[in-house]
Amino acid sequence: MNVVEEKIDALNAVLRIKISPEDYAAKVESTLNDYRKQANLPGFRPGKTPISLIKKKYGKAVLAEELNKAVSQSLQDFITKNNINVLGNPLPKEDEEVVGDFDNPAEFEFAYEIAISPEFDLNLSKKNKFDYLKVDVDKEMLDKEVENLARRYGKLVPADSVGDRDMILGEFTEVGGEIKNNSTISMEFVEDKAAKKSLSGAKIGDVINLDPRKVSKGDSDMAAMLGVPAEEVGNIKSKFDFKITEIKRMEPHAIDQELFDKLFGEGNIKSETELRDKIKSDLENMFSNDSDRLFNQRVVDELVENTKVDLPEDFLKRWILASSKEEITLDQIEAEFDSYRKSLKWQLIQNKIIKENGLNVEPQEAVEYTKALLANQYAQYGMPAPEDNVLNDQARNVLSNQEEANRIYDNLYMNKILSFFKETVKLNEKALSYEKFVEEAYGTK
Repeated sequence: MNVVEEKIDALNAVLRIKISPEDYAAKVESTLNDYRKQANLPGFRPGKTPISLIKKKYGKAVLAEELNKAVSQSLQDFITKNNINVLGNPLPKEDEEVVGDFDNPAEFEFAYEIAISPEFDLNLSKKNKFDYLKVDVDKEMLDKEVENLARRYGKLVPADSVGDRDMILGEFTEVGGEIKNNSTISMEFVEDKAAKKSLSGAKIGDVINLDPRKVSKGDSDMAAMLGVPAEEVGNIKSKFDFKITEIKRMEPHAIDQELFDKLFGEGNIKSETELRDKIKSDLENMFSNDSDRLFNQRVVDELVENTKVDLPEDFLKRWILASSKEEITLDQIEAEFDSYRKSLKWQLIQNKIIKENGLNVEPQEAVEYTKALLANQYAQYGMPAPEDNVLNDQARNVLSNQEEANRIYDNLYMNKILSFFKETVKLNEKALSYEKFVEEAYGTK
């Protein structure tokens, strides 16, 4: 076999593969003999069909298959040997037919187009300045977190009148109807101002005219409140009275050693100051993932937008059309190509960063990372992680799954690229309130 490369331009080339009979004849003959051994044609004993009939019936198909194998191997070997960085896979040249005669096979010539990965410069240095957004964990946020923890470990106590965050137990009664059901209303989650006002300050035994829709969240919640099937809620038009039978108030846990021990284990926190420091540290660590994500996305967007990368777009569109597993049209490809172009640009930039900066992920790194993931899963279920040797075996078992291994290696490479960004560009740290940070991180207001 002989392969010749014809350069079209910096991004496109044609590979011409010449295949002689000595490259395929023996394999075709061997395959046809195997067919003969298995053939069961009328008038002939099994395995005794004349080879001429086998060739007539299967010859062209077998020849085509062997030629296809030979061409694929030749392309792969040539690309590997000559260290050509291709995009996509070779495609048969559109405007050329295969040279050769399948009726009288001798020499064949095939022409395939390839797209070559572009060369480009990546400009990233301390001259590039990016905002690194952080949550300002201020006194107000800490006060709220301490209050929430104290309430979480507090206890319900009876109250004389309804307050803004109390739980009300009572009975709904349909005025002039048959519906009657005991239910609970949490004042903390009542959003309707009129309903909240009518309940505030009420006492045990008071009867209040109350629309259950105003104190519930949707039809299913209202159905549970009234003890009726959800499908009947839409038909309910009558009024309801609500008689208060109990009022419960959450009495927060004292900010004391008992609470510290419940939260973080015995003796690990010894004062409210230490508690606040611990909460602040945990919150900052929690928000740091979002800070990293925002920073990383800004750098990626900047690189994709401003790095000049020439792409063989005509070839790529045809390759997408030829390789798509789902039915797709050229018009659809054109409509979505900008998104594909950006994705490919980032992939090329990412590969360049990894290659030029030696960002390798060693197998043991993947094992240790997977062990940490597994240990975290055990902790989420309140279970201690197993012995290191057991955890090590579990991690290797996870990595034996190719899909899981790819995901873990991708995450590790992403982490290394993030570290590279932080070390390479200039960070402008900006502390935002929690609300402003959420707006930036999730696009919500």
